[in-house]
Amino acid sequence: MMKKTVLIAAGALLLFASCKKDYTCVCSVNGTEVSSTTITDTKSKAEDQCNEGDANLIIVVTECEIQ
Repeated sequence: MMKKTVLIAAGALLLFASCKKDYTCVCSVNGTEVSSTTITDTKSKAEDQCNEGDANLIIVVTECEIQ
């Protein structure tokens, strides 16, 4: 009985950990916040999408991070 309870709890935890949630991607240019976007996905996919906005040009640095 205890094993079933532990397995059910572990399964529920795994299910909730992989659920899609809303994450806010904030982009800054040279340290000044210029935009924010809401991404609905898993955390790792949201981070990947957010990081696509990163750029490093000669004097302009754009950095995007999940808040």
